[in-house]
Amino acid sequence: MTNSILGFFSPWIIYLGITLLHILIPTKKIDGYVTHETTGKLLQYRINGKWIGLISGLIWYLLGKFNIVSYKWLFDIRWESLAGACTLGLIYSFYMVIGKPSTGKPFLADLFLGRLWNPQWKDGLLDHKMWLYLVGATMLLLNVLSFTAYHFITFSEDPNWGILLCAILIIYFIFDYFTFEQIHVYTYDIFAERVGYKLGWGCLTFYPFFYTVALWYAADQPNPGMEIWQLVLAGVVFFSGWSLARGANMQKFFFKQKPNKSFLGIKPESISDGNKTLLVNGFWGVSRHVNYLGEILMRTGIALAVGFPMSIWPWLYPLYYVALLLPRQMDDDKICAAKYGDLWTEYTKKVKHKIVPWLY
Repeated sequence: MTNSILGFFSPWIIYLGITLLHILIPTKKIDGYVTHETTGKLLQYRINGKWIGLISGLIWYLLGKFNIVSYKWLFDIRWESLAGACTLGLIYSFYMVIGKPSTGKPFLADLFLGRLWNPQWKDGLLDHKMWLYLVGATMLLLNVLSFTAYHFITFSEDPNWGILLCAILIIYFIFDYFTFEQIHVYTYDIFAERVGYKLGWGCLTFYPFFYTVALWYAADQPNPGMEIWQLVLAGVVFFSGWSLARGANMQKFFFKQKPNKSFLGIKPESISDGNKTLLVNGFWGVSRHVNYLGEILMRTGIALAVGFPMSIWPWLYPLYYVALLLPRQMDDDKICAAKYGDLWTEYTKKVKHKIVPWLY
């Protein structure tokens, strides 16, 4: 019973620790892309996710090394931990909506999508959106480490090396986000979404647990006997997707910072109405949302890595991204059409495909 209770509250304790690290680790503030609703000034953010990820991983290692907490403990209590994260996510979602000014929509709509655009605490000491992604990514990291440790402890004589590859790919994805955390303040969810159940419960519960679904399924399965070519294929698909997603986001970031500077040898080409400007070449000339294609390919590589291509469970991860990004693409196109007007129409004539070149 004690272990179940501790397992239930483990995400609460871990999230508190991550929050304290985020507040205490010195870092400079950076200007974001969105502005304060009343002052009109650019919001500022404290960026230190890379250090928090490294310190959290080190703490996990030391706790296991000195037999304080087993390396595989988070796998052993995964259901209790999921229940605790789910409860905390619900509490946070209600907290961010109740008592806040209504958007005029029904309460359930406000609960799901949120009422506040960019809430911050103590003048940017903690930005809610960036904090949600920070704790979600770090908890995901710890889950991946623990789930992988469970497999190699349980099947030490004949492990599935695809589990290790899957863990490496997810950890790479996490630290890629931490390394380029500053660029995230220019992305869709930061400037186009409010903070409610979708972001709150999504980052506190869905992100750190569902994103492990391939490992959750495969960690307690015996070695399926993957061939080398299967491991290579999974890695190629993942890094092809990463190249598209990271390349597109970096090109956009550099263009906003230095509009005339080349990126990866790509001289920027743009269209303008004299007021607003759109990038139309490089990654953004391939498709209007080429970064979404990259995100889907990355998750496909992770699903392939564990070596159970005929099981539905690993495929839930990339399928979720398809379900997430198709509606987001439609919403984003509507936002861009309203924001850019005829300029967006001109862009869609130049770049005809929405996500997948020559297909969609």
